[in-house]
Amino acid sequence: MNGGTPMYRISVRGLVVTLMLATPFVLLRAMFTSRVLSPDENVSPKTSIYEYSANLIDGKEISLEQFKGKKMLFVNVASKCGYTPQYKGLQKLHEELGDKVAILGFPANNFFRQEPGTNEEIFEFCSLKYSVTFTMFAKISVKGKDKHPIYQWLTHPKLNGWNDQDPTWNFCKYLVDEEGKLVKFYKSGVKPLSEEMRSDILK
Repeated sequence: MNGGTPMYRISVRGLVVTLMLATPFVLLRAMFTSRVLSPDENVSPKTSIYEYSANLIDGKEISLEQFKGKKMLFVNVASKCGYTPQYKGLQKLHEELGDKVAILGFPANNFFRQEPGTNEEIFEFCSLKYSVTFTMFAKISVKGKDKHPIYQWLTHPKLNGWNDQDPTWNFCKYLVDEEGKLVKFYKSGVKPLSEEMRSDILK
């Protein structure tokens, strides 16, 4: 019986290691991130968000300066995610409050490869399934070493003034006010048509 003990310990240890590796770090982080984040006080960004630009889904480069004077809602979107139906809510929000907020969709394949398509495929999917007319950008990375500069600004306190929270999953949302200040981070579960988001947009 004693002879079998070391093998048993090794087996248990191996099982624990396997379970730890099988639980994605990104899911653990998502579990322990607050549902909504906002600064404790009025914080001005260190650099202007309006200095940044990105390519639209059709390849044309635009500057975020064209959205100056209205709020901006940045959303990392994906076509094969449990939150993908939020496209419908984002489109409805665009139709109802588009004069106050610019909905900016950024396709990204960072979470379990849930946005594998090309820009053309993504555009066709959004147009046909959800009739999307809000601004859609070309596919980017929203985390890691190849993070797009706009998402570097959204997630680095030395740039935006306070927030260091990366997207925890697809359909996380960052709200920037009319003056270019980052004012809210929302986790994926906060729906576009929630009273909370509507209230923040209408402030």
